[in-house]
Parts: sequence; C-alpha cells; structure tokens
Amino acid sequence: MTVADRSTPASEIGRGPLSRWSAAVYWALVIELLIVLTSLPGLLALALLDRSVSNAPLVALCLVPLGPALGAATYAWRAYLVSPPDQRDLTPASWFWRGYRLSWRDVLAWWVPMLVVLALLAVDVLHAGAVVGQGWAVASLVVAVALLVWAGNALVLSSLFAFRTRDVVRLAAYYLAARPVAALGNLTLVVLGATLATVTTDRLVLALATLAVASLVRTATPVVADVTARFTSPTD
Repeated sequence: MTVADRSTPASEIGRGPLSRWSAAVYWALVIELLIVLTSLPGLLALALLDRSVSNAPLVALCLVPLGPALGAATYAWRAYLVSPPDQRDLTPASWFWRGYRLSWRDVLAWWVPMLVVLALLAVDVLHAGAVVGQGWAVASLVVAVALLVWAGNALVLSSLFAFRTRDVVRLAAYYLAARPVAALGNLTLVVLGATLATVTTDRLVLALATLAVASLVRTATPVVADVTARFTSPTD
C-alpha cells in the first residue's frame, strides 16, 4: 500500500536565533488563534452547558469541530518542524488551511465515533460507577484514557497521510505497541491536560492547545518516520 505524505518543507526565513524564536512564537500564536476560530461554534455552545453527566452527548457534539482544527494544527506544526531552522517561513495560516482542507473528512471519520464512545464512557465513570460499583467506573476511565492515547496517533496519521479510515484505526493501535515512546508522549499529554482542567479550568487547556499539538508532532516523529518509510513512495 502506498499513500501520499501531505507535509512538505517550508520556505526560508531569517537565520539568527532571535528570528527563529520570533518565528516559533508567531506560529504558536497564529495556530492557536485558528484552532479557536475554527472550533468557535462548538466552544460557544459548550460554554453555555452545565457540567452535568446528562449533558455528555451535547458536550461531545460541541467538540466535533475541534477534531479538524487539531488535525490542521498537526499538519501546520509538522510543516514547521520538518524544515531546517533556516528554511522556515512565516505563513502558518496557509499551512493550517491547507491541512484543514486536506484532512477534515479523514479526521471526522474517526473523531466523531470516538466522541460518542467517550460520552458513553463519561456516563459510566460519573453515573454507572455509583450503581454498578467503583470497579466499573475505574475500568471505564482506563478505557477512556487508552482511547485518548490512541487518538493522538490517529490524529497524526489522518492529518499527515492519506490513509483510509480503517487503516488509520488499525495503524494507530499498532503504533501504541510498536512505538511506545510516542504512546508515552501521548499519555503524558492526556494526563497533563486532565490535571490542568481539574485544578484550573478547561479554558487554560484550550489556550495551550497549540503547544500540545506541537508536542504531539514531536513525540510522533518515530511513527511518522516509520509510516513514511513503509507506506509512501520515494517520489513523495
């Protein structure tokens, strides 16, 4: 099977350390703004919802636009990080919108079912545990965390490569074991995000979304390298 690698190196910018740091900050700010902008309808609706278990399906619905936004951010950060430091440009928005256009369908194909499952698991953790027992709630929580770790791989695969949905599902699970360092990085992001949302506010998690995606892209380097070597043609 041969697929297309969707990300390519960017153009040249300034070569000094100040220029590089300024470019990184600029990319982070622009990508964060675009994540919020493309997710805004769902985020506004989410802000109006009461944080009760009965609203879990509505919360999942509000988070639907976030999937393609994160996919586009993944594509943009990959284009930035794969380029040599002296060959990075200052057009993160163009990379973001290109990634959005190329991957939104592929991301939604697994993102929506994942949100449905997470909504059901949230009900189990917050409600069924009190009825059936804490063991069931703990098991549901473990499954939810594992699903989010898997989603990190799925986001990278569906954003950067033109895989079929079933191949994304299969390969995302495969690389959890085949590249455990990447899986550990995904788990770290999940734990940090959950901790920040618990002790502070979920708005802070959203504000740091661009940095989380950049970290995800970095930790997924072994996954991307293996996929590129095994599934893309030398001319891509």
